[in-house]
Amino acid sequence: MAPEQFDRKVIGETPADEPEQVLDRTLETTLGAITGNASENNVTLTFKVTDVGSDAAYTEFVRHELASDYLRSLVRRGSSKVAAVLTVRTKDDYRLRVQPVAFTTKRADHSQQRAIRQSMTDVTERAAAGHTYREFTDSIVRGRLSSAMYNEAKTIYPLRRVEVQKAVLDAHPEEVYEEQETAASIEAHAEDAVADADETEE
Repeated sequence: MAPEQFDRKVIGETPADEPEQVLDRTLETTLGAITGNASENNVTLTFKVTDVGSDAAYTEFVRHELASDYLRSLVRRGSSKVAAVLTVRTKDDYRLRVQPVAFTTKRADHSQQRAIRQSMTDVTERAAAGHTYREFTDSIVRGRLSSAMYNEAKTIYPLRRVEVQKAVLDAHPEEVYEEQETAASIEAHAEDAVADADETEE
């Protein structure tokens, strides 16, 4: 069963002898299958089972990806494809890898491509930092983030389209916190080692 942001729609079946065997399994479907809109079948959504009830498995949204055929259809001769890859953190401390891509109407030079890439990065980072995981991923799935990137980057060079070609959940808040604590511990040990070395030299 899909999360609440997708109206708890049934997204598939997965056989198992025991309910616990279903945990952590992933299920794929298209956005079109959830919304009933065939024009959205070019968007693949992946969900991971996080909880199991008596007759249903509950999932979280972990991946959004555009079909490669759809992306190829956006490429035109004499135009530029400008892609970016970045890691962002939402307001509630989920970490995601996001890959926006822009398609220009004509060929853009290197400085223009660099400016477009930076613009997409800035818009995506701001959107993530200002919204929860659910809100941010909803803006990706519903196309609001793509529209925001398009509206800002089109002032740099004429664009035909901007899309989020892929977005993947990289870490939950507790995993992010644990990594931060580990990094802080390693840094503290390193500083202690340097201090000890300095005292030895004296």
